Amino acid sequence: MKLAWLCSHESYQPEVLLEHAVLAEQVGFDVVTGADHFHPWVDDVSAASYVWTWFGAVAQATSRVELATSVTAPLFRYHPALIAQAAATVDRLSNGRFILGVGTGEAINEAPLGYAFPGYGERIARMREALTIMHGLLDGEKLDFDGEFYQARTAKLYSPPTGRVPVWMAAGGPKSATFAGETCEGLITSVKDPAETVAKIITPYRDAATARGADTTVMATRWVVLAANDDEAWEALVSMRGLRAPGRLEVADPAVLRERADAMDRQEILSKYTIVRDLDQLAEAYLPLVTDVGADYVAIQVASADPADTIRRIGAEVLPALRKAADS
Repeated sequence: MKLAWLCSHESYQPEVLLEHAVLAEQVGFDVVTGADHFHPWVDDVSAASYVWTWFGAVAQATSRVELATSVTAPLFRYHPALIAQAAATVDRLSNGRFILGVGTGEAINEAPLGYAFPGYGERIARMREALTIMHGLLDGEKLDFDGEFYQARTAKLYSPPTGRVPVWMAAGGPKSATFAGETCEGLITSVKDPAETVAKIITPYRDAATARGADTTVMATRWVVLAANDDEAWEALVSMRGLRAPGRLEVADPAVLRERADAMDRQEILSKYTIVRDLDQLAEAYLPLVTDVGADYVAIQVASADPADTIRRIGAEVLPALRKAADS
């Protein structure tokens, strides 16, 4: 079992997140992850840097941690071949430490650049073609491809990855989980109820992967807020409050998400997160991802008023507790 730290690109500028990534390696995390968004969740206190440039810097500033997108959407503003090229480059710069996490996306990534954001049916069909292209290029093929959504002509990566770059897909329901098992090397899923996650997401994923004779890897995530009281919790979530606003997947303007979030009762937004008051409670929040879910990777995603201090404290107290639970 490996432990990951999410660097929140919606909350902090890239130079600050670079410091967080280095610190995460120093305190004992095994993986550093970052999301790929064009817009953040709100427009007043937020950030949205380009994760691929940032990963190049992190690759040079670290030596041990694996690096993973959690996640990028290779469907609209990116041709999937460009994502394969980006993944291969980060893999080379990190000496083989990169994992490509993908998902079907949100409007905040595509609509600001003029792309339509269609329903799930088209997005998953695009993903199937995108995975064919990305897997082919990452495996060293010179690719000709004629699909409904994408084309490629003698496409080849002339700076290939150092080895095999695994592709993990984010899934929040059984359809996407099954699809991930059929097409990818790993699954990324956010856990609210561990038993429900195992039944509806992880089991379909593993069944589909087993049916094609593939190994499985599961990264389980959970958003947790570390705060002494609700006022501090709200401060920690100020850049993330639009994440729980109605219509999040379809809205492109962070100002709209902010307005919708601010029209909600503050307690309603706080109730949608796991809020803990100390490190013991924080460890308890992630323990089911180790013991009940049995994840291969557990991604710790914590909002707090002082993230650098939180990283240090988690490294000293929470990581050892979770590793002990995994070994027992």
